[in-house]
Amino acid sequence: MLSGRRLDILDPSPLDVELSDIAHGLARVARWNGQTQGDYPYSVAQHSILVLDLFQNHNPFATAAGALHALLHDAPEYVMGDIISPFKAAMGGNYKEVENRLLGAIHVRFSLSAVPPATLVKQIKKADREAAYFEAVHLAGFEPPEARRLFGTPSVPEFDLDQFDRLIRPCPTREAHDRFVTTFDSLSAKLDAL
Repeated sequence: MLSGRRLDILDPSPLDVELSDIAHGLARVARWNGQTQGDYPYSVAQHSILVLDLFQNHNPFATAAGALHALLHDAPEYVMGDIISPFKAAMGGNYKEVENRLLGAIHVRFSLSAVPPATLVKQIKKADREAAYFEAVHLAGFEPPEARRLFGTPSVPEFDLDQFDRLIRPCPTREAHDRFVTTFDSLSAKLDAL
């Protein structure tokens, strides 16, 4: 890692996880394998913030820990990349085991439960599917009926989301990195205040 840490991806230690490495990697990993409109790729860092925004919209009384779980839901992709869902499913169980082990180490590193409650996972997954719908329609060239068939109908219209245009607009790597770190720091401060 650029931080100087050595991360064993098959047996990750929370002590080898650094926010700077996560933000750096996620800001450089393109969603949709880069097959999106715009001058920049839409990064996993940006996607993570969009998922957080949707999660908080659906769960206005969520704890800071729940919000951090939402922000970090794709954090293993900082070293594993963003593999599209159909391919990930075809790869089978070992990939998912490695991803979950790494996600657990990331959670523990930031004082979260290694495995979030099933209810929280379900809430985050809902926000993740809705983010995929919006990305598909606004960035990846899908028509709304096709996106609805694949991802479902969002339970909140985009115009009800604060700063939706900013959240869905691909931005330069440094900006995506800085937004991710700022968002993490804001949530982490609330967690520390408890």
